[in-house]
Amino acid sequence: MPENKHESFEDDSLSAKNTKNGLPSDINAERSEDLNPSRKRKRKRKPTTSNTSNSHGSMLDDFFQRSRVKPLMSKKFQANGASEQNIEREPQGNQIARSSSVQEPATNFPVRNQTTQEHPRSAKAVRGNLKAKARALSQLRKDLPIWSHYSEIREGLREKDVMLLVGETGCGKSTQVPQILLQELWCKSKSITTTISGITQTVNVGGCIAVTEPRRVAAIYLARRVAEEMGTPLGSSSPASKVGYSVRFDNSTSPSTQIKFLTEGMLLQEMLRDPWLRQYSAVIVDEVHERSINVDLLLGFLRNMNAGEKEGRGGIALKVAVMSATVDVESLRRFFDEEHESKESNGAVGLNDKTNEVLGPEVYDPEEESEWSGLSSLSYKFDREDLRRNVSGTHVTHDTFDSKQSCHEIQKEGHGQASRTKLALSDELDSIVKANGERPLRQKTSCAATCYIEGRQFPVEIIYSPQPVQDFVDACLRTIFQIHYKEPMPGDILVFLTGQETVESLESLVNEYALSMGSDVPKLLVLPLFAALPQTAQQRVFQPAPPKTRKIILATNIAETSVTVSGVRFVVDSGKSKIKQFRSRIGLDSLIVKPISKSAATQRKGRAGREAPGQCYRLYTEQDYHALQPSNTPEILRCELSQAILTMKARGVDDIIGFPFLDHPPREALEKALLHLFRLRALKVSGEINDIGLQMAKLPLSASLARALLAAADPEMNCLFEVIDIISCLSVENVFLNISSEDKKEEAEAARRDLYRGEGDHLTLLNTLQAYAAERADRKAWAERHFVSHRAMQSVMDVRKQLRAQCQHLRPFSLSPDQQVLKVTTEIANSILKCFLKGFATNTARLFPDGSYRTIVGNQTVAIHPSSGLFGKKVEAIMYNEFVFTSRSYARGVSAVQMDWIGHVLRAYDSGVISCVSDDVHEESFRLPWL
Repeated sequence: MPENKHESFEDDSLSAKNTKNGLPSDINAERSEDLNPSRKRKRKRKPTTSNTSNSHGSMLDDFFQRSRVKPLMSKKFQANGASEQNIEREPQGNQIARSSSVQEPATNFPVRNQTTQEHPRSAKAVRGNLKAKARALSQLRKDLPIWSHYSEIREGLREKDVMLLVGETGCGKSTQVPQILLQELWCKSKSITTTISGITQTVNVGGCIAVTEPRRVAAIYLARRVAEEMGTPLGSSSPASKVGYSVRFDNSTSPSTQIKFLTEGMLLQEMLRDPWLRQYSAVIVDEVHERSINVDLLLGFLRNMNAGEKEGRGGIALKVAVMSATVDVESLRRFFDEEHESKESNGAVGLNDKTNEVLGPEVYDPEEESEWSGLSSLSYKFDREDLRRNVSGTHVTHDTFDSKQSCHEIQKEGHGQASRTKLALSDELDSIVKANGERPLRQKTSCAATCYIEGRQFPVEIIYSPQPVQDFVDACLRTIFQIHYKEPMPGDILVFLTGQETVESLESLVNEYALSMGSDVPKLLVLPLFAALPQTAQQRVFQPAPPKTRKIILATNIAETSVTVSGVRFVVDSGKSKIKQFRSRIGLDSLIVKPISKSAATQRKGRAGREAPGQCYRLYTEQDYHALQPSNTPEILRCELSQAILTMKARGVDDIIGFPFLDHPPREALEKALLHLFRLRALKVSGEINDIGLQMAKLPLSASLARALLAAADPEMNCLFEVIDIISCLSVENVFLNISSEDKKEEAEAARRDLYRGEGDHLTLLNTLQAYAAERADRKAWAERHFVSHRAMQSVMDVRKQLRAQCQHLRPFSLSPDQQVLKVTTEIANSILKCFLKGFATNTARLFPDGSYRTIVGNQTVAIHPSSGLFGKKVEAIMYNEFVFTSRSYARGVSAVQMDWIGHVLRAYDSGVISCVSDDVHEESFRLPWL
């Protein structure tokens, strides 16, 4: 690919002088277009929107003069001055389409993919409508770059059980690969008879394809898109539906489902019920480059399943396709080949280099092979330069002879066909060697087929900042309005931010400043998108904007992969993301805003070129981009591992150290996680999982929260409803609004006074949720009066409903739908806190004479977070949900507990073996036999 040239845009105020082509001279710098080589063409700048009036310039001046925001756009719009009357005049009506209410979609937003509601006349009419829409999408599918690899993908998985598929963002892999594989004969359901542990049974194997996604919003979106393309209803809306999805607290499938999109965690949950995944013929692991803990576990389980005898599937292989745009193919190939090679080494057959006699597995030594593809170092005596000259039309570097080199670097000169494989090259080499009187080459074959898909449908222009940005929220605000005034309609804007707090902050700023726009300027519809957002609010992002309205989507990295937001032409990349870093030695979770990786930057850029040529504004310099790390640090190397190990134990993996991790986590982190599970009474002293651990693994919660929920199910405690409510509140970042001004803080304190509980944050959350749920007239107005986030409470209510429903179907919970919520007395409050102590006994600290709190386990100094109701108060001991580091070490989600409660819980774990509560606070000084 030719070397890119890059354009810069000014971060601070721009001069109106020396404009060229309608742009300031500062912007007429180097310009970069990430083009498909096959579609190279010069992009002409689109003309300025025709409906821009002369008053725009003065209105824009007034807008920026009355705010702290400096213009980051061309001042061509300010060339023709406007009168002072236009500047001072208040806009006629609200010029922004509000998005505060997320309970129901706006009436002028037709809900996509819900044809059954739009055409309720008859099932026949519905089917006809779906088929017509599928026919309309058929040509769009054929235009995707992946379509030319249709046969290659099918043949690859016919010959191999594993395929590694690498394709650029926008090539169509997430939607098309499952539809391609669905037509294969091996994808049909088969009836088999199998015997496991002496039990013979007849079961059906296959018939469905699982597609895993890292986030629920991507799984739901892709399921709807594929259902449209196949002309079938979605999920549980019809028994005939062929496409469904399964995410936490939401399973929408039918008996006829053939393609199922689900999060990685949900597939791991299904493995607890069916370790052999008999329902599926293939599992497609999408966006593997994100390297979450769940995807690493999933790859390990799938590798073990394919490497064994497959007795649970009657010998039928489970096909695996691993897909990404930015993954390291060679590391994945080696990962899948390791088990394959270890199996073959027990039965390998070779040739004696001197006598050409066939050697059996007892004499054949694979270590005598040379470094390239298993070639014998004694067999082939020819010059590598001669070899390169003789392979007609093929460019082979010295690195080609390194088995670690990616096969896509062996390409046909002038054509760049990355799908050419090592096997094809090997055939040519064999013919050369035979012509020279030598015997054929020997080569190790990979157990994984590889497919490279080059090209995207549309180019994306990259625009870098000429200098580092100090305040990326401020820079995002200025860039949004620069694009809105400079670029014509249509063209929505997708902005990548770090978290819910920055999203809501920028949402408020954009809404405020948009009020200053003229009446003839297109409106702005600001839509947030983050994980804790209710599903109805998330889906509004995918609905088309009203006429003469530009959508501004403010998203976290939830929109980074697998999601195509219709209408997006511009991406604003802050270059930052929130990364969780766990320090196992002291049990400290740090949530740090850090620069993204190059692979993440590539994914973000690709969101702009899905439906038309687009632009990506990077709020960092080109030099900073080249300094980014190539890929994301695997989550398994930087996060707490208790939940992952609990999943492995429940799946029957007792040898944690020997599990095939793609990247092995530090031994210390594994030991800490095992010890934590032992403290939770999820493991026996022998290290095997017990009944409590199995129950915890079935819940879609962290290990600590699952243990608290199980404790609440004890009849002696009798507080299951209350604990469910608190856990639901903990599923969102914050139920209370963040107040910045001092006047508002005092008003909020007064309004929330009746919600606070002296015991701390857990009971305060419970009180808030119960008061919100009891409000029957206008919950939104109630939330506004108490400075509570109505949006967050909607999500809490949804999680509460789903969690209650799930508990009704699991032992040992006895939850009746008609059960009444009791008033929280002191006795019930103590029971609730004791239940949480069962899961968070190590997240405790005691008060010292100097007024500081030090953790019971680890003896670390910790302060109560300012957002806590106990901030500034002194109590005997505290329990907290999180130990985080921002500017200092803070405990978040804090409640007051008694020291004897803590001692009782810790001493009860192993009949006095653990001794953590004494005047001399210290960590346990013992080792379990399986550590």
